[in-house]
Parts: sequence; structure tokens; C-alpha cells
Amino acid sequence: MNYKLRHVTTYRYSKAVTFARCALRLTPQQGPDQTVLTSSITITPPPSRLQERIGQFGERVVTAIIDTPHRELRIEARSDVAVHRASLLPGFTGASWDCVREEAAASVSLDMISPAHFIYPTAMTRLNPAITAYVTECFQPGRSVVEAAHALSCRIKAEFTYDPDATLVSTPAIHAFKARRGVCQDFAHIMISGLRGLGLPAAYVSGYLRTIPPPGKPRLEGADATHAWVDLWCGKALGWVGFDPTNALIVAGDHVVLAVGRDYADVAPMGGVVLGPGDQTIEVAVDVVPGNETQTLEDEAWRWARSRA
Repeated sequence: MNYKLRHVTTYRYSKAVTFARCALRLTPQQGPDQTVLTSSITITPPPSRLQERIGQFGERVVTAIIDTPHRELRIEARSDVAVHRASLLPGFTGASWDCVREEAAASVSLDMISPAHFIYPTAMTRLNPAITAYVTECFQPGRSVVEAAHALSCRIKAEFTYDPDATLVSTPAIHAFKARRGVCQDFAHIMISGLRGLGLPAAYVSGYLRTIPPPGKPRLEGADATHAWVDLWCGKALGWVGFDPTNALIVAGDHVVLAVGRDYADVAPMGGVVLGPGDQTIEVAVDVVPGNETQTLEDEAWRWARSRA
């Protein structure tokens, strides 16, 4: 499946900002499951300096310095991406999770996709006995790793409430777990914390999800959002498999990967610092348009929507 992506973020300031330094992770990741055909990032006002690098887990990071005084900063990322991630075959559920845990503990590789990077807790995914106990109920001894992980993602979908007002981007997993509510970032962090509590390597994935409108209804431009899910290492034979606890899905062709890390802090689409007094507002609009749709992504057709992974 081919996708046209557009991600626009607009910062508006009550007083002029004299300096901004932005770290942008807005270019989809190149890999065996997806190919980036074209990509561009446009920044207004234009930066005085741009620097690009590849992050520790393969993500492309663009650092921009803007030293022109401004009241509005607009960052637009466009990409054309081909996703060729195959769905798991029916009945192919991998090794038992107990065996996968032993394989992970024996890993000595330190390459970018090694499970060794994703076994240990982070500030946002600290190990917690309550979360580990919750996850353990899906991971009975000898159960296949894919079957258990999918059951966990379905349980989170059923028992947690999607509530964008319940948490912040800085909310750790345990707070959202106790509240039983949050957004995709929180559900991914909860699942990751629990999986690591069992000794299983789990990664945080930032990206986009194709949304499908109701039958007979047009697709709303600008109504999509950044998304987050979990990659679980399922052993040497199967490798990494994605699980989306917000939607109870095993990740396939409808998900587009931006970046992979240990938690949200590793892969935040935007970060940085600004110098200036006053308040700011942020507007985010995202579109994920399949290549076989004729819909365009022109400014005048856009519908603004606030969003957060």
C-alpha cells in the first residue's frame, strides 16, 4: 500500500520569539517493511541552519535553528511511502513466550534492532508490580508469544478508556494504568512496561495509522493524528511484530512507522527550546491518504484538528 503523508504543526506565540531550536523526527523510517519514496520538510520562517543525522535506532533527525524573530512557526512534513508489511499468516503464532524470554536474555548483539536495547525500563516505562501482574494474566506458561501479546492488546482495548484529556505527553505508564484511561502513547507505555516486567523486549513505535471513513462518507482531511504502538521481539525466527493496544490490532499494512525507541522520549516527532516571553498555542494536522485515493492535500481543503500521540 502506498501513502501520501502530510503533517503540519503550527506554533503561535503571544509575543515574538527570538530563537528556536527544533529537533524533528518527521521522516518515515526506511526499512524492510516500508520504503520512503519522497520526503520533504518545510519550515517557516526559514531556518538559518539545518543539520541531519541518523539516530541510535535508525530514525532520521533534522535539527533546525531559527533565529529570525517570529510570532508563528509552521513546520510541514510531506512524504510518499510504500508499506509492504505482510500480515501474519493464520496459525503462525511463534515460539512460547518463555522461550523468547530466554533467547532475549542470551542476546549479545548491539545493532540497532537488537532486543538487548529494549529489555530494560525507562523513566516513562518503569517496572511496576501491578502492571506486571496485569500482563502476566495473558502470559500463561507455555503460551505462544504472539497469541499472548495479542490477547494483552485486546484486553487493554477493552478495559481502558481513550481520553485525550486524562494525560500529558510526560505522563508515566503507572499513572495512566491506575486511571485506566489515556491515549495511544499511554496504552503503548503500559504494554511495554508489563512486557519488560516479564523479561520480554518491547519497543515504542511512533507513526501514523490509516483511518477508514464510515461507508458512504468522505474521508476528512486533517482529521488523522500521529499514533503509537508496540513492537515486541518474538524470537529469532519471527523477529519484531507490532501490536496496537489502542485498536486491538496486530500491525500490518495500515500502519506507517516514523521512529522506534525505548519510549516516547526517544521518538517524539518534535522537541526543542524557544526563547521568548508569553504563551503559545499549538495546532497539529495530519493526513494519511492511500495512493489509490484521488483526494488532494491542499491548504484550503484542510480541516484542522488537535492531536497527540
